[in-house]
Amino acid sequence: MTRSLGRDSAVRNEILMLIVGFVALVAVGGATVWLVSKSDDFNRQVATTLETKNEIVRTLSLAQDAETGQRGYLLTGEDRYLRPYRSSLEKIDDHFRRLGELIGPDGPQRQDFETVRATVRDKFAELAETVGLSTSGRRAEAQAIVLSDRGREAMVQIRQLVSRMTAREDATLAERTEDAARLSNGLLAVVVLGLVIAAAVAFVAQLLVRRQTRVLAAAQQELAQANHRLEAAVAERTSELVAANGEIQRFAYIVSHDLRAPLVNVMGFTSELDAARGVLKEQLDELTESVPDKIRPEAREAVEVDLPEAISFIRTSTAKMDRLINAILRLSREGRRVVTPESVSVTDMANAIAATLHQQTAAVGAEIVVDPAMPALVTDRLSLEQIFQNLIENAVKYLDPARPGRIEIRGRRVGPQVEYTIEDNGRGIDAKDHERVFELFRRAGAQDKPGEGLGLAFVRASVRRLGGTISLISEPGKGSTFHLTFPAVLRPQTETQAAA
Repeated sequence: MTRSLGRDSAVRNEILMLIVGFVALVAVGGATVWLVSKSDDFNRQVATTLETKNEIVRTLSLAQDAETGQRGYLLTGEDRYLRPYRSSLEKIDDHFRRLGELIGPDGPQRQDFETVRATVRDKFAELAETVGLSTSGRRAEAQAIVLSDRGREAMVQIRQLVSRMTAREDATLAERTEDAARLSNGLLAVVVLGLVIAAAVAFVAQLLVRRQTRVLAAAQQELAQANHRLEAAVAERTSELVAANGEIQRFAYIVSHDLRAPLVNVMGFTSELDAARGVLKEQLDELTESVPDKIRPEAREAVEVDLPEAISFIRTSTAKMDRLINAILRLSREGRRVVTPESVSVTDMANAIAATLHQQTAAVGAEIVVDPAMPALVTDRLSLEQIFQNLIENAVKYLDPARPGRIEIRGRRVGPQVEYTIEDNGRGIDAKDHERVFELFRRAGAQDKPGEGLGLAFVRASVRRLGGTISLISEPGKGSTFHLTFPAVLRPQTETQAAA
């Protein structure tokens, strides 16, 4: 009877163990199914988030493509430059429809979505207006719209909205990544428990892990393919931009050359007019002596006042036009010149520039301080010298007479790049003009110094050709600091990127 009780107890224990094992297996299976389901939901959410982010970024890309096509068409008048603009115009409605479906009906993203959609439509309306004007032969009106702040402000707002919406999607992706980490930890705990309770549960867990690994491997492969496609698209776009940039430079050179011929004619005929005015004045003086009552005061005023004033105005305008044409030709020639990398001592170069400006700085009691330990560069000497020459001359030109002028030139090595700063304590530049001063024919502040607004535009173009960047920090009454960054060693691909 004792054995019977023992066997009954063993059977009960086995049944209990089987029940416990079965319950544990069911619990593990249920927990595993729930976790896998949540993981699938997470994967779908991540995919939706990534697609939403891509569509948000594509909003800016479509706007930029449209603007690129518009600018190319306005500059050249060739219809083929409108292809990016027309392509973006065809895609924008479907793009916003899909983006609206992804974002949902409410929330901050929806508000920004409505704003960016309205802003993009305004931008496309501006582009359509300029293209229409140019097509109808009213290019001056189209260019006036381009030169206004309307299009630029729209693009700035689009970039800000896209950046804000992208940041939200990144935050959502981070939250979902944390959720995935917690789910992974839970799944690991369930697997460990299953291994302790039953080998079968461990086997099931192993299958699930392998399945998840295959999913992750497939996702990684898809991501690698997407990156490859993106790199190919970027390379193709860069090649197109380089070609377009070359065409624009050739166009500027041809136009500037063609403008010089009529300008020379205007100058010549102005001299002829001046000589004719002299003859008329002599005739008028003779008539005044012989028949003074026959000379009308208006005729004398026209010969002695109006004509000299008009001729003087024509000469001043043609001289200014000549300077502008020379500046455009200079930009065009610089863009077509082949850069030749060589070792350049930036300290020696800066000291040489300071020496050439000694007379100007001494006249106003200013000083130029050059850091003797600035790192050297392997780059194009002529381009770099023109960059520093322009910036230092500008610093001297716009010093504040209310205090002793001081210009400091410093540099340091930062990994594979070299950073330089040119700092002055001059007039300074208002924050709203920090980008404007780099644009062609645009100047900031009081216009009491000679110049055509081309110096800093030339500087930025040259910096980009050397694979570098330039930025400005300035405040009125406190001075300006220009930050320059260049690769320590200029390589051929860097020049290509700069041209783009």
